[in-house]
Amino acid sequence: MRSTLVMILAGGRGQRLHPLTKDRTKPAVPFGGVYRLIDFTLSNCVNSGLRRIYVLTQYKSDSLIRHLGLAWRIYNRELGEFIDPIPAQQRLGANWYLGTADAINQNVALIKRSGAKHLFVLSGDHVYKMNYHLMLDFHREHQADATIAALEKPKDVATRFGVAEVND
Repeated sequence: MRSTLVMILAGGRGQRLHPLTKDRTKPAVPFGGVYRLIDFTLSNCVNSGLRRIYVLTQYKSDSLIRHLGLAWRIYNRELGEFIDPIPAQQRLGANWYLGTADAINQNVALIKRSGAKHLFVLSGDHVYKMNYHLMLDFHREHQADATIAALEKPKDVATRFGVAEVND
């Protein structure tokens, strides 16, 4: 999947996880002793054959950047493979990222420069297992402009996960 670029959103404060996020971004919160929340998304990428990954950071990213450098040095840059942290840089004015879409918008030059045909925008703070290759196959088969992965949840808990309204 060399024609695919991944942008992992990893700049969140994670206020509901305070005090765990007092000194680190939510994706850098330890999980199971040796792992970090972002490791689930990165593991999904590795197992799906995705080898070109930007990690967009913002809030207290020191420990996340350190973790990426120590635990995820598995790709060969000579083959165009990478996992690169991209700190927020106020590319489009004086504001830091104002949300998910703005983080992507402020880094659109990286997307264009990559020459990628497909882009995955992933969260760096969710715990799940997914084969992104299957999602990309679905996207191609349906010749879609965009494809979103979501799970149905009961209404009484849906607001804890984010809400998407879908027409069947």
